Amino acid sequence: MAETLTEHHRRVVECRACPRLVAWREEVARTKRAAFRDEPYWGRPIPGFGDPAARVLVVGLAPAAHGANRTGRIFTGDRSGDFLFAALHRTGFANQPTATHRGDGLRLRDCWITAIVRCAPPANKPTPEERDACLPWTVAELDLLPNVRTLVCLGGFGWDGALRLLAARGIAVPRPRPRFGHGVEALVGPYRLLGSFHPSQQNTFTGRLTEPMLDAVLTRAAATA
Repeated sequence: MAETLTEHHRRVVECRACPRLVAWREEVARTKRAAFRDEPYWGRPIPGFGDPAARVLVVGLAPAAHGANRTGRIFTGDRSGDFLFAALHRTGFANQPTATHRGDGLRLRDCWITAIVRCAPPANKPTPEERDACLPWTVAELDLLPNVRTLVCLGGFGWDGALRLLAARGIAVPRPRPRFGHGVEALVGPYRLLGSFHPSQQNTFTGRLTEPMLDAVLTRAAATA
């Protein structure tokens, strides 16, 4: 299993399917942010990360331009990731509350983190065509995570992407489609979807998403996986 996931990750990071995303991620990696001007940037697609035996899959939107696009690991090196990994640590999914760079000692337990789009998009807004082009990578990834039964969907984009992911695997999605909301649950075939507001600064700084709110979703995920 580890070798199969490793091969999948190698193919992901070599992808150049979307010209707009390739140009943007590489431009960001060249110009950098002033605060990180002395750091090398990853500047490639981001593979998933976590425990290959995970029962819980956390589904995000896309890498941040100066977060994962810099560090090379999903949700690592930005404020959204700071909020998420602290919650994963409080709820027993992570061995430490911080994620700063690959090789920082972070380990996940019973949890895998992925994104619907693997490259940092301009303005954090991938197009529908880019979303659809990236979907097969996540379909293949879920095939390699046979124990996953609960999907924690971060934001409406993550929720929609998770439904598309399961439909692409031949699983019948209920009609009408389950609607996103914080704390919402939906059963889709053998999977349970749990909705959470995305841990973006727009949500966490305004109090739309608080630590207890995210902890409650993750605790529910642990209980139902």
